Amino acid sequence: MANRLQREGAVVRGRNPQNLIEKIIKTRIYESVYWKEQCFGLATENVIDKGAELRFIGGVYGGNFKATPFLCLTLKLLQLQPEKEIIVEFIRQEDFKYIRALGAYYIRLTFTPVEIYKYLEPLYNDFRKLRYMNKEGRFELIHMDEFIDNLMRKEHYLDIKLPQIPRRQALEEIDQLDLYSSVLDAELDKIDVSDSDDDEKRKKPKPRLVSRKRSRSRSRSPKRRGGKKTEEDEIAEANALRVKLGLAPLER
Repeated sequence: MANRLQREGAVVRGRNPQNLIEKIIKTRIYESVYWKEQCFGLATENVIDKGAELRFIGGVYGGNFKATPFLCLTLKLLQLQPEKEIIVEFIRQEDFKYIRALGAYYIRLTFTPVEIYKYLEPLYNDFRKLRYMNKEGRFELIHMDEFIDNLMRKEHYLDIKLPQIPRRQALEEIDQLDLYSSVLDAELDKIDVSDSDDDEKRKKPKPRLVSRKRSRSRSRSPKRRGGKKTEEDEIAEANALRVKLGLAPLER
């Protein structure tokens, strides 16, 4: 069954899921050494073992358009058409990031739009690094959340035309999806609360250790020479006390 289409099985969007890959790309996959040596007679459990050995993602590369092992295993999954529960476990496990990427790619190709949003959006929180082989056969560094974003937004990715899906807002309006909530929302709320607390602290006046009245009265009082009280100072203090007591001031 290495190069043979499996006639029986589920139909995806009105056609055999293996036909989601264009004929010229399938030809490159069939001609690749990896397909001939590693994908012949594979069962679903063997695909998991091969996925654990993946070291990069990519489509076709080089002047003669060689197919990557990632693309070969994608076609093998389209041939096998495993149960959805198995593919969901591909993305739920966290030990092998390339198995997660393989499962996410298969979900984007074969699952319904609601299921695609349901299973792929949580992977935006995965920031692990992935090696991606570009058309020139050179490695580039991307992250898992970037890979998921490309699956959700692009029409053509890794040399396969992705099935069209409606925008999330359209599914929300017909109550097929709940409103999107990101884990960053809680962090943004915390930042807003801390900013408001800082603003309130800035508005509150700081308490003064010395009142303004005292500081002004002291600044206006004449400087004493030598730190000793003069007779006039003593009379002034006594008169101030007598005024408070309601007595007549002393005569100088």
